[in-house]
Amino acid sequence: MRTQQLKKFIFPIVLLLVILLPFAIPQKSSGDEELIASNHKERQTSIQLIDENADVKRFVFDSGYQFEYPDAVRGIYVTGHSAGGSRFDTLLNLVNQSDLNAMVIDIKDDHGYITFKPEEGSKFAGIGQNYIKDPVEMMKTLEKNQIYPIARIVVFKDTVLAKNRPDLSFTDNGAVWKNNRGESFVNPFVKEVWEYNVEIAKMAAEMGFQEIQFDYVRFPEGFEHRDKELGYSQGDYADDGSDNIQKRVQAVTDFVAYAKQELEPYDIDVSVDIFGYSATIPEAPGIGQNFSKISENVDVISSMIYPSHWTNNYFGISLPDAEPYRLTEEYAKVENEVLSKLENPPVSRPWIQDFEAPWIYYGTGVPVTQYGKAEVEAQIKALNDNGIKEYLIWNAGNTYSENVDYTP
Repeated sequence: MRTQQLKKFIFPIVLLLVILLPFAIPQKSSGDEELIASNHKERQTSIQLIDENADVKRFVFDSGYQFEYPDAVRGIYVTGHSAGGSRFDTLLNLVNQSDLNAMVIDIKDDHGYITFKPEEGSKFAGIGQNYIKDPVEMMKTLEKNQIYPIARIVVFKDTVLAKNRPDLSFTDNGAVWKNNRGESFVNPFVKEVWEYNVEIAKMAAEMGFQEIQFDYVRFPEGFEHRDKELGYSQGDYADDGSDNIQKRVQAVTDFVAYAKQELEPYDIDVSVDIFGYSATIPEAPGIGQNFSKISENVDVISSMIYPSHWTNNYFGISLPDAEPYRLTEEYAKVENEVLSKLENPPVSRPWIQDFEAPWIYYGTGVPVTQYGKAEVEAQIKALNDNGIKEYLIWNAGNTYSENVDYTP
């Protein structure tokens, strides 16, 4: 009898919370709600109350799309230009006619632009580009073909935001600092930058993406050589008592933990791209990446293990780019050892190479290794031989080798 009375009392309260919750969640402004409604049109989007018997109620966003996690993710990189252009059909055919099953699609690109036009009034309208002209149609196509959609969001390399907000970047004699490629970064110590990128990630989740992949989750390369020369804030880390290396590691790790927590209501996976060599050392001192600490805060870790990106004689291999199987195998052994020590290790899903790197052969007299079917399959086989079943394939121009056996 007492239980029935309690249910009568609790039910109106829970019902009221469900009704009022969309207006109470801080990460969803009225503009965001309009965007959701516009993006999904007739699809029903909702925030569902689950686990009603739990002491703490948990709410999960439902985009209205239905995607199944594949047996193992085998994906390709897709730029905003390709996703919104005629090349998309070619890439769809590639996936549908092979054992590939996923696409990593740029939502915030390497310059800092969003690859589609948000609704008018969105705080991100000024950085939206019309590369993906109809995001809803793209998501419907991916759903129809059951291609697992992953949204790539470039975080701290952001020339656009650095230019618009120098106070969020690094300055050199008062001007926004640029690297030798003309790119600028924003400051991982500043939590406003965290919030900015996670808001974009939430928008991608509301579009229907099943996973958010954060890239460039780091300080600029070689930052240890300029950390005392550039002007920037250390924010809440200024007085924590640790040295600059540990401050950078902590800031990067804390961002990942923050993003994971903020995205929990969306019931999606969170992944991070990380330099492969970070797994082979305690931590990368300049860029703030600690492989183990980042891995502890994500669902998926995607090491960039392109053979071309390792220095000569790494793992004792004189020219790693020329030996894709051996390089991949040696890396996999190290990563497996590191992840085995974690209490709750993430899924390993490395980035592998499907492109040539002629620049590393200059002056060597060695012919450039041409990457094609054999070289791609060699990397996949090396991962598989070491128990790593998932992978992503990178080609910046989205031109992938023909007739590859993606499950050798």
